[in-house]
Amino acid sequence: MLISLEKERLQSISQAQQNQEKTHTKKDRGIKGNDSNHKVKSIQTRNLKLSQFPFCHNQVRQNPAKEKPPTKKNPTSFSLSYSISAHKLPISCVSLHPQKLILASASDDCSWRLHLATELSCDVTCVLIGQVGQMLLTGEGHSDWLSGCCFHPDGSKLATTSGDTTSAAPVRLWDFSKGCCVCTLSIHSQPTWSCSFHSCGHFLASCSADKTARVWDLNSQCRGLTLRGHTASVNSVCFLPFSDLLLTCSSDKTLTLWDTRLGVSTTSINGHLHPCNHAAVSLAGDVFASCDYQGVVNLWDVRKLASAVATVDAGPFSTNQVVFSPSGKMLAVACSDSSVRLVEVDSCAINRLAGHRDVVQSVTFDHTGETVMSSGNDGLINMWLHFFVQNHRNYEAFDDILPLYVCLKLWLKCWRGHTFLGQNEFEDVSWWCYPKMVFTRI
Repeated sequence: MLISLEKERLQSISQAQQNQEKTHTKKDRGIKGNDSNHKVKSIQTRNLKLSQFPFCHNQVRQNPAKEKPPTKKNPTSFSLSYSISAHKLPISCVSLHPQKLILASASDDCSWRLHLATELSCDVTCVLIGQVGQMLLTGEGHSDWLSGCCFHPDGSKLATTSGDTTSAAPVRLWDFSKGCCVCTLSIHSQPTWSCSFHSCGHFLASCSADKTARVWDLNSQCRGLTLRGHTASVNSVCFLPFSDLLLTCSSDKTLTLWDTRLGVSTTSINGHLHPCNHAAVSLAGDVFASCDYQGVVNLWDVRKLASAVATVDAGPFSTNQVVFSPSGKMLAVACSDSSVRLVEVDSCAINRLAGHRDVVQSVTFDHTGETVMSSGNDGLINMWLHFFVQNHRNYEAFDDILPLYVCLKLWLKCWRGHTFLGQNEFEDVSWWCYPKMVFTRI
């Protein structure tokens, strides 16, 4: 018995050695025969490494909104200062650059554009002249209307969602430095409505009419998670600031919090009597806001989600989007009655801003909360400034925005292609994109 066991052991060892020698010879032949292919495969495997959600660490995941004391502003102190004709067709979404005063717009004309969101002056040497609403950059590639856009946390990329469902990808990632679309995500079977970046920048969440939300790993360009649970179209998606929790709202009248590490639903929030159109989170991450088809806006405390802490009636028309000011003390609501409603969170006082000629689809604040920017079906981007800003305009943003202009000029001069629009190969494209701006030669 012992002799037979010893023989089997020796046979298994000899077979393992033979197999190992065969694999070594195959590897040697492969390296000698096609060394370039081996290098390409090794590079691809390194690029396809899956990303990991960052661990909770105070230095990495500290929320800057909790460091600054909130400044309270009166909703009645805003008035229309600029009205920009940005697109010929309806504008579905506007998004502000995380550091610069640059505004991105997504439209039904299948394109997105970058606009200057501040007014710049020039000195005696005429370094730069810029006007509010000046178009800086435009991109095309979607085959259908665009529904949303969102800047990468470092501001170097833009993600867009659209109604593409057949040949083209509904979710695309655009890199400003490369001047093209660098990633297409095409798992959704129906139109996508919204997208949101994780604070680390490695993950992108999207939602669709196919009743799902998906989390994409941008490093490996693969679908990380598919979040199922809603029984109707998922209309908006939003990562909580510096958190792995994801907030979705749906036409099934519910909101849901998801743990994106585990891919499971943590909380289902009920309270709306009509389909929910959009949900947003304050920069501090402690308050939610949601709006529905009948103009009802609910405010939620993240610690007490059993019922809404406040309800604001902005109806009877539909409310399409809500957004918090940086301080979290004010809420802007895009309404279908051609107006923007400003709501004071503490007192629920409402002020109506009129200026659009059609349905208002999207609204956002600037970095200080002193400017409200809205867009709608009339193709306009309206800017509502606080009275203090109107009376005390300064141009400190000039020093921050000029480096971005110079970079855009270099990118546009070095790249010639079809995704980002240009005129011809020998022309300085920056003069076409900045027809009213004067640059010093680099």
